[in-house]
Amino acid sequence: MGRFLVIAAAAALGSLGSASLAAAQDAQVQRGIAVYAAQKCSLCHKIAGVGKRTTLDGVGTKSADEIRLWLTDAKAAAAKAKSTAKPVMKDYSKLPAADIDALVAYMKTLTTK
Repeated sequence: MGRFLVIAAAAALGSLGSASLAAAQDAQVQRGIAVYAAQKCSLCHKIAGVGKRTTLDGVGTKSADEIRLWLTDAKAAAAKAKSTAKPVMKDYSKLPAADIDALVAYMKTLTTK
């Protein structure tokens, strides 16, 4: 009986850990949405038909590193992707790392085209 209680307690703690992780990820995505709005990204990008020009629908299928490169060194990302879009995206490398991480988390949710 004691062993069962230990296993049940461990499972419950694991569930709490998963819930905490999910809540933290949700909070980071919400922060990413706020950063996207504050930086006025919709002036150049479109999500689900809202915004202008280049669509970001489906961008979440790219790796986090690829998305981060677009945010922090768009010229290098454009060269790597052989993109000919003009103008080249603005450099957001001066944003706080937490904001970049939040934007990446948000972009990773955009998996449907």
